[in-house]
Amino acid sequence: MVANNRNVKIHVANLKKDFGNLKVLQDISTDIYEGEVVCIIGPSGSGKSTFLRCLNRLETITSGEVVVDGYHIDDKKININKVRENIGMVFQHFNLFANMNVLQNLMLAPVDLKKATREEAKAEAMRLLDKVGLTDKAESYPSQLSGGQKQRVAIARALAMKPDIMLFDEPTSALDPEMVGEVLAVMKELASEGMTMVCVTHEMGFAREVADRVIFIDEGVILEQGTPEEVFKNPQHPRTIDFLRKVL
Repeated sequence: MVANNRNVKIHVANLKKDFGNLKVLQDISTDIYEGEVVCIIGPSGSGKSTFLRCLNRLETITSGEVVVDGYHIDDKKININKVRENIGMVFQHFNLFANMNVLQNLMLAPVDLKKATREEAKAEAMRLLDKVGLTDKAESYPSQLSGGQKQRVAIARALAMKPDIMLFDEPTSALDPEMVGEVLAVMKELASEGMTMVCVTHEMGFAREVADRVIFIDEGVILEQGTPEEVFKNPQHPRTIDFLRKVL
């Protein structure tokens, strides 16, 4: 999907994040537009996941600014939980509630936070399970699911809050190879529907096929960004060239 009238959904300016003396993010600036799919690639330990977690204040930023839908998320006066209701996040590990079945996992937040009735939440949960191909697992518990099924449930649970931004932190990295495709298929469908998505991923084929823009981060710095065609077929920075030579 192309960006919709260049409406900025996420504005990042001069973002820095330190953990003690360790400088994890160094002066990152970028805008992410409505309907845009941005894939973030780079070596392990380069700051990719930290960058993603700064976008919804799971990590507090050291300096700079992150503005999501007009909200400065480092402003202590804003209700960050209200902002997060519009930002779905899917992690490497599924974080499903083990003591709840799939349907209960999906219904919990809409009922608790958005005051949906149980009937409304159940109907929406079943719609989303159909979307990710898991209606037959509604009464199953997480322990009864494969890794790929758990991750698809985690995506459905994030979508249950009707977010307009989805953040994915290496959602396939904990999966067996044969389960990766089923999760990527759901993500591709979301992208085709115009969801604004920021994906930290090591799935280069997915980034090449689905992304509007690819950002290469190394040592906490954006070294290169562009269309998949530009980054994968004609990388400019020596570090990008070296990285892609190793992973493609």
